[in-house]
Amino acid sequence: MQAWQVHQNGEPAEAMRLQEVDRPTPGDGQVLLKVRAANINFPDALMCRGQYQVRPPLPFTPGVEICGETEDGRRVIATPALPHGGFAEYAVADAAALLPAPEALDDAEAAALHIGYQTGWFGLHRRARLEVGETLLVHAAAGGVGSAAVQLGKAAGATVIGVVGGADKAAVARELGCDVVIDRRAEDVIGAVKEATGGRGADVIYDPVGGEAYTQSTKVVAFEGRIVVVGFASGSIPSAALNHALVKNYGILGLHWGLYNTKNPKLVLHCHEQLTELAARGAIKPLVSERVPLSGAAAAVQRVADGVTTGRIAVVPTLENGAAA
Repeated sequence: MQAWQVHQNGEPAEAMRLQEVDRPTPGDGQVLLKVRAANINFPDALMCRGQYQVRPPLPFTPGVEICGETEDGRRVIATPALPHGGFAEYAVADAAALLPAPEALDDAEAAALHIGYQTGWFGLHRRARLEVGETLLVHAAAGGVGSAAVQLGKAAGATVIGVVGGADKAAVARELGCDVVIDRRAEDVIGAVKEATGGRGADVIYDPVGGEAYTQSTKVVAFEGRIVVVGFASGSIPSAALNHALVKNYGILGLHWGLYNTKNPKLVLHCHEQLTELAARGAIKPLVSERVPLSGAAAAVQRVADGVTTGRIAVVPTLENGAAA
């Protein structure tokens, strides 16, 4: 079969090589899956660079989120068991962690439903306890992680403010349903948020960016507001000034979604059921901005690493002739 492999850490476009390899052999409790679509996540790029908290042994195949097909024909969502990741024709996954792919979504959309939407659901509902009528601020609102939070926030009855970088991403954020869109390249984020909220600020802030975005969050978080720290796509990990949190009376909440798979896996299944229901009634739908063939995976991962994409890019092995669909 064909699979992308990383033999030496580096930038995805250079580190990933498409090769002919043997199909992986499932271990105890694992199953072999035919990859129908693999969603690209920022951690895939970090893994190529050797900068992610999970460091699979070299060589490995990246791709942490797929829609796959079991040997008996079931369509499932899975997190592949590394080093046999999803940017390949076949992957392996733990049988106990397989989730049914929602009928309302196609393969690429289903592949993109898992990590980003689970993270958003846990961040907004489990950690921040977002309530109907509250104001939610989402950084990088047009990206893969941010777009999921925007849709989930709207589905929960919140007023959503989306912060983006550039006019193209602002248009995407509006299409996603943001009530207010702020282009950080053309506007003062702090002033715009205060104006949009009448000076009150945002009740919940969803931050997958870190760096300057986190600093802005501390200046526009409302009384008894909650900042949910999801990641550091900017590459800069801020240091929280706890005296500031005390004086302004806000909470800083960390979210490591992967821990729930071991600490409380029943919650992951419950979340998937909620997401499937939301997808069935059209309240959420992963924004798949591009579908690329397997041969285009490395270039696509590099674009995600460079922060120039909107929504999600899906790698679809069955696409032919090297043409994106």
